[in-house]
Amino acid sequence: METALEIVVRPTEVDVNGHVNNAKYVDYMEWREEWYERQGLPYARLFALGAVTVTANLNLNFRQECRQGEFLVITTRPERLGRTSFALHQEIRKRGGTLAADGLITVVTIAPTTRKNPPVPDELAATCRS
Repeated sequence: METALEIVVRPTEVDVNGHVNNAKYVDYMEWREEWYERQGLPYARLFALGAVTVTANLNLNFRQECRQGEFLVITTRPERLGRTSFALHQEIRKRGGTLAADGLITVVTIAPTTRKNPPVPDELAATCRS
């Protein structure tokens, strides 16, 4: 299932070049927590399932600069599912649809107590398949 969230570029996100600083795009992609919540899997639920998630890899492509005041839409959708990990594809588009950035985030599951890698819980895996 794909989710979309609209944000606005704030003055604190713009660098001396007058556009969004590259590190802020990573912050924007942290909004993927919205995807978890819309799947009915907020952090507390994942914790109860015995497997929280951490980012293992992030590949980010910068396509077009964004400026202060622009509205951006961040979409998140599952891309692939492994035994202890899954990948989410994310796009950042300007309100008119122009692609500003896109990336693939690989996330692994870790048990909150042991810090080992359990399999992706069935409830989470089901959302990655749809």
